[in-house]
Amino acid sequence: MTYIPLCLPDSMTAEQFLSVYWQQKPLLIKQGLPQLIGMFEPDDMLGLALEEDASARLLTQAATKQDGLPQWQLKKSPLTESDFANLPAQWTVLVQNLEQWSPELGQLWQAFDFIPQWQRDDIMVSYAPKGGSVGKHYDDYDVFLAQGYGHRRWLLGKFCDKNTEFVADEPIRLFDDMGEIIFDEILEAGDVLYVPPKLSHFGVAQDDCLTFSFGCRRPNLMQIIDSMADIATNDSDLFIPMLLPQALQASGELKASSIEAMKHQLLQMLQSERGDEIIRQAVSEVVSKRQYDALVPEESLDTDELVQALADGATLQADYNHRLIYNHTNNGVALYANGQRLDGLDEQAIAILVRLANGEQLQGQDVAGIDPDDLSEWLENGWVWLDYPE
Repeated sequence: MTYIPLCLPDSMTAEQFLSVYWQQKPLLIKQGLPQLIGMFEPDDMLGLALEEDASARLLTQAATKQDGLPQWQLKKSPLTESDFANLPAQWTVLVQNLEQWSPELGQLWQAFDFIPQWQRDDIMVSYAPKGGSVGKHYDDYDVFLAQGYGHRRWLLGKFCDKNTEFVADEPIRLFDDMGEIIFDEILEAGDVLYVPPKLSHFGVAQDDCLTFSFGCRRPNLMQIIDSMADIATNDSDLFIPMLLPQALQASGELKASSIEAMKHQLLQMLQSERGDEIIRQAVSEVVSKRQYDALVPEESLDTDELVQALADGATLQADYNHRLIYNHTNNGVALYANGQRLDGLDEQAIAILVRLANGEQLQGQDVAGIDPDDLSEWLENGWVWLDYPE
């Protein structure tokens, strides 16, 4: 596959972007992702939105309400052709998780390799005819808005917070006041706009247009806590009742000192080696978990076909529709894929999977020491993707 340079201005390093812009302020990257130009047309995405397994939403602006504001309506997948009949002038269709439908599009994540791959969420496309939008809003995650077809005008305003007031009785989170507009530009195909979390933004299609959102997000604390609880259930020592000091007190009272003693023991455990292991595994499982169910491939290669493809010049690389990560522990390297720890791998297999997780493209000679049946299993599990030479 052709090398894809980082999606950054020519004069900017990845270190500069991360220190000055990341989660701090927006950045327009003219022609930051020219590979998108001509890759898809609107009909491609409209057809995909009708697929039975697609995760799609149809958002329309109907007649105005009594206060003069538009009334939004939302229809979630499965969508049918009848949903697209008699639409109002302003509407948008959104399709999530495009990586599972187009591995070629998923490969464009390489342009954002300055962000750890465990922070990648998914690629979403927004199609709208002239005047279409999803309203004034903000996201709780970082997003790179890449124009793939047509033109979209973007306005950026103030940073929002938990006190931001949303328009009542709407199916999506929208607000009216974006504050002072700090950015007003029309993006053309190939342009990319980075928008940090909680920055208000508003995009309006200037013609038939496709905008691809490369979203990056981190886990929330509840996800980590839930995962820790699941992992801790396998530690029998944690089921042993605590030993607590006891002072004379009223029989119905739970004293603050008792709660504090339990909290102390809990924190002591979390700060121990056992706690480190529980937290490490919990975080690793959460960030390697897919947000959407994987599609079952209609066809698969058998082992002989895989061996022949590699001999003919095909390469193995990480499948960007899945999650393959690793971390270093006191016992070596721990690998995770799609929310599960990979156990039982020998050192050679671990070394190869680490290279794949880091974005390397491996040829047949690189994996010559791996059992072809194991390679077929990796392919079937979605950990890797086979890229054929052009």
